[in-house]
Amino acid sequence: MVDISHKDSTERLAIAQALVEVGSLATIDAIKQGNVPKGDVFEMSKAAGLLGVKKTADLLPDCHPLPIEYTAIEYAIDGMVIRIDVTVKTHYKTGVEVEAMHGASIVALNMYDMLKPIDKNVVIREIKLLKKTGGKSDIDHS
Repeated sequence: MVDISHKDSTERLAIAQALVEVGSLATIDAIKQGNVPKGDVFEMSKAAGLLGVKKTADLLPDCHPLPIEYTAIEYAIDGMVIRIDVTVKTHYKTGVEVEAMHGASIVALNMYDMLKPIDKNVVIREIKLLKKTGGKSDIDHS
């Protein structure tokens, strides 16, 4: 891991996004109506995403374990695409971009797993960082 012992703690924020495209509007209807055999897709995927954010340092060897002080997972449906936005905040010496992106990817993977029995055409389209603040450079792709 990179030595961060000399750094000061600052407020850090990252927003990551994943896009999941389903194969039919019937899948979207099943999600909205709570008719997916494996359960509530949004609630189960949120729980998985929260675990993903918390476990990032356990799975990615160069990530520092850090105190996560806030995580939000939000969804928006646009036709057959589900947009997942994951916001992570902390006050620490290093950023939370990887934690936000890891959370978004786990949400997307959980959705894929839950939907595959009813839709063989689910695709995870992209996972990207939308915004990062804190540290030396701030970026905003929104």
